[in-house]
Amino acid sequence: MEQVKFTAMKDGDKEDYEFLSVHEVEYAKGTADRLLKALVLLDESLSGYQVTRLGHSLQSATRAWRDGGDTDWVVSALLHDVGDIFAPYNHDEYAAAILKPFVREQCTWVVKTHGDFQLLYFGEHVGADPMKRDRHKGHIYFDDCAEFCERWDQSSFDPDYDTKPLSFFEPMVHEVFAREAYDTAVLRQGEREPLVHSKRAARRI
Repeated sequence: MEQVKFTAMKDGDKEDYEFLSVHEVEYAKGTADRLLKALVLLDESLSGYQVTRLGHSLQSATRAWRDGGDTDWVVSALLHDVGDIFAPYNHDEYAAAILKPFVREQCTWVVKTHGDFQLLYFGEHVGADPMKRDRHKGHIYFDDCAEFCERWDQSSFDPDYDTKPLSFFEPMVHEVFAREAYDTAVLRQGEREPLVHSKRAARRI
């Protein structure tokens, strides 16, 4: 069997869908590699900054790693703007949707809402509400998103920063996307991990 028999999904049978399931599982195994390629494509997206969008992503992830952030934080920092190419008006939600099945809920929420929090730094200059983040006040992850933006996002446009290359982060991306999707032990709903882990940071360069 090389293709399903149906031309409308309602006409498919058990054999068809078992066949597709095998293909879909195999295809999903390549998610990490496709995302790494997408990161490279960020160099073709929005210009005008002193660093490329890929450079910004790598710098954000490097800062997260040097702060002792765990793998979920580092990969989330790396991918937080991956939606810039295909979803420029809701890039944060796009990136969060990619991460959601594979990282802690805390990280997904921060990535999903970081666009609102980033307005603190430039909203007044573009006619937007710099305090848009206030709509999220009281949320368990509010302070985490504020810290994510302050330490890793808004500060990562420095062409002189000693940024790690994409190859450094590739094993972490593969680790995250090799996880079982929606594993409750990974999602850890309602739990928080610090962005800065001093002891872990001390072991990193």
